[in-house]
Amino acid sequence: MTAISDVYLYALIPVISILVGGVTGLFTTPSGAFKSSVLHFAGGVVFSVVAVELLPDIIKNHKPIEVGIGFSLGIVTMLLVKFFAEKFEEKQENKTTKNALPIGLLVALGIDLAIDGLLLGVGFAAGNTEGILLSVALALETFSLGLAVVLACINYNFTKQKNLFILLVLGLIFFSGAILGITLLSGLSQEWLELVLSFGLAALLFLVTEELLTEAHEEKETLLQTAMFFVGFLIFLLIGMIA
Repeated sequence: MTAISDVYLYALIPVISILVGGVTGLFTTPSGAFKSSVLHFAGGVVFSVVAVELLPDIIKNHKPIEVGIGFSLGIVTMLLVKFFAEKFEEKQENKTTKNALPIGLLVALGIDLAIDGLLLGVGFAAGNTEGILLSVALALETFSLGLAVVLACINYNFTKQKNLFILLVLGLIFFSGAILGITLLSGLSQEWLELVLSFGLAALLFLVTEELLTEAHEEKETLLQTAMFFVGFLIFLLIGMIA
């Protein structure tokens, strides 16, 4: 059993990663190919954690009602997040001013990172291996998010200090969600845990198909970038078998 202090350390990995991704964007100019490769790899990793670790734990407990309810709630929640995020972004695009905060983008990312933090709690509730693998997978995602935030804020003429502050706030949102998830999920009954795991399953699948891969496909792809999805899946499939 992983000590609770160690769990919190694993929760810090994605926080550090979002800062590293942001700093990479601040001091370098990453190519579209690099960003696409990172997003493909992260998508493969998250999908591998779902298929290899999370889904088998859900199936073996044989609670179809809880799974149906949890999965449906997860999809509805993520669809609502996507709907309102797009509305925020449309409003922001219509009234963008110099040095103004991109509120729509930041609200959408804040909600996404809070859910991701809770999902880390879902992973550790399912088991230590699931939690550790999900921590690494989410670190790859938050790296790309940190990079995307800085690149998106280029048009707003922010100072490096302001960009770093935004990244730090987003990292704290993730960590707060992770602490909440780890704390609350540890004492759940089997029925409620199954419901929460199913919710997380739906959210992670949505994350891969509607966010990571959608954003990755915005860049012109090569076969190498496409292959990075399967490389990510294979690596964590093998790690899951060995761990």
